[in-house]
Amino acid sequence: MKTLYRQFTVATLFILAISILIGFSIANIFYINVTKQETIEQNIGIAKEIVSTVQNVPYSEEGFEGYLQAVAKLGYQIALVDSDGDMKFFGETFDDTSLPPEAERVLTRNETFTGIKNFSSQIFMLGHFTNELHNTVGVPFEREGERYGLFIRPDTKLVGTDIHTVLIGFVAAIALVSIIGMIWMARQLTRPIVQLTEATKHIARENYSYPLDIRRNDEIGQLSESFNLMQTQLKHNDLARKSFISNVSHDFQSPLMNIQGYAELLKSPELSESDRLAYTSIIDQEAKRLSSLTRQLLLLTSLDQGAYPMKVKQFQLDEQLRSVVRKYRWRLEEQDIQLSYQLAPTLFRGDPELLDNVWDNLLTNAIKYNKTGGSIEIRLESDDTNAVITFKDSGVGIQEDAVPQLFDRFYRGDAARKKDGTGLGLSIVEQIVTLHHGTIEVKSKVGEGSEFILALPYPDVKQT
Repeated sequence: MKTLYRQFTVATLFILAISILIGFSIANIFYINVTKQETIEQNIGIAKEIVSTVQNVPYSEEGFEGYLQAVAKLGYQIALVDSDGDMKFFGETFDDTSLPPEAERVLTRNETFTGIKNFSSQIFMLGHFTNELHNTVGVPFEREGERYGLFIRPDTKLVGTDIHTVLIGFVAAIALVSIIGMIWMARQLTRPIVQLTEATKHIARENYSYPLDIRRNDEIGQLSESFNLMQTQLKHNDLARKSFISNVSHDFQSPLMNIQGYAELLKSPELSESDRLAYTSIIDQEAKRLSSLTRQLLLLTSLDQGAYPMKVKQFQLDEQLRSVVRKYRWRLEEQDIQLSYQLAPTLFRGDPELLDNVWDNLLTNAIKYNKTGGSIEIRLESDDTNAVITFKDSGVGIQEDAVPQLFDRFYRGDAARKKDGTGLGLSIVEQIVTLHHGTIEVKSKVGEGSEFILALPYPDVKQT
């Protein structure tokens, strides 16, 4: 497997090599277009200066050669060629002393030779360091009536030794520091990734408490924070899932046991007719409770998974609320509860089937947890952005510490709120309101009643 550490190392070395190649190419281009011509002109100028000195000062033969030898010691390689082709060398010897045909024109035509300009036996500027007679500049001159050619080039071994040593040391130091820095950086980058990989393996084994301590102020630090948040959320979800399964099992088991128990009692031949009717009624209630629980679970699961097909259309929201009130009129009369409503005509765009579940849950709760002779008030108000629906009752109310948990699944706080319920209704209400991009707020006081306030936005709705 190609590890990230190895890939990063190889990539960095590759980039370093490409950088060196590009840098070398740029240096060659600069040398060929600028430095090379300047070097040629400088060498020609030095050669002419030497020739001028020789022609203006009456050196003896020994003095003339001594002068050239002294110049050579200053860092030059000199070749003196007479008209017969005889050569004398001063300074460091040349590796190749053959004279090219172009150089002979210095003697025959008094031309200046610039062999260094056209020398191409080496790649790019490396030819500058080639120790051959071809790689010189030559100028003609006369001394004591005889024609000579003076060929000269800088002694790169002598002049460039210190510079080359410093340059090589500089390049080597940069390369070494770069490689060490790259290896250190690779380790710094890959270490938290290895930790994240290990943490992921623990999460795959359902261990949501693996300690991940990565403190960095960069993208990896942000990834670590997000990972810790995800781990916390997964732990919460796992606990919620287990609690959900436990609650579902309990809520199914209880009515099933009641149905089974009373069904056994119905088998008794000595059972009175009144008891038989009572037991049958209990079985019917428990069956309806199971049916309601199953229906709500299916709806909640569909809402969770985004699988519920939203059937959005325009409808009269006020008429829908009136329809819900009419449906439960008998229960209101049975419990002697006074219901009043103020419903502003509102054309709303949403899923009427889902919203019908919301009004059904809120109204049945307001009836179920109300007092005999109590009251319920329903209001529908509209503004430029929202339809605001309020359900207010005079019932038993909700404990203050229970309000934040009111929309949790299977939550049925005090004993008064545990009767005839599944604990899923308000969770479904919240899911449906969220699907419609709305909000729900609860205000309640124990003994004084509760108020549920829903705000549903309707950006595309025309009001009547």
